[in-house]
Amino acid sequence: MNAPMQQTIPAEIGTPFEGGFYAGRFNCDGAAYALIVSPKTQGETSMTWGEYGQDIPGARSYFNGLANTQAMAEAGSDLAKWALDLNISGHTDWYIPSRDELEMLYRAFKPTAEENDCSFRDGDNASSIPAGYPYTAEEPSQTAASAFRDGGAEAFADAWHWASTPYSPNTAWTQGFVGGYQGRYHKYYELRARAVRRILISN
Repeated sequence: MNAPMQQTIPAEIGTPFEGGFYAGRFNCDGAAYALIVSPKTQGETSMTWGEYGQDIPGARSYFNGLANTQAMAEAGSDLAKWALDLNISGHTDWYIPSRDELEMLYRAFKPTAEENDCSFRDGDNASSIPAGYPYTAEEPSQTAASAFRDGGAEAFADAWHWASTPYSPNTAWTQGFVGGYQGRYHKYYELRARAVRRILISN
């Protein structure tokens, strides 16, 4: 396995970094990565997830969004192809975040000060570093990153966002960006998606 890149990972969530903005650290297949969310104007879209009723065995990971996206693209998903075709600041390794990566984005960049939904296990995340625990009404709080606060240039919309992790052949995981509810939608719905990329820290 290749050695990790020798560079300083930002200390603050929301710091411009490697073509996007630093969103935290996570574990994937025994390695630690820095998660980077794309700029909104270049890395956000509204599309359907993929073919309704299609089972994609290679796209079942809760933590490896890149593998999910590649499998989705091979199965014909226009959403996945859109992400893999992105070129932002010379970086061409963007993908649709997995369920756990998408949860990290809400925890890091919650746009409003509204209470969280904190329904059954919303926020439970074994992949993030440190591990995420179910939300309370107050935690996570509104992001400290001003560009990602409600009305900011990078703020996540008050809308459902797709994860690359399917829930069933007919549905896929989604994350709401006000209350933080984690659920599922039929794949034929047109929902928001925000591309991410990752940087290897250690293995």
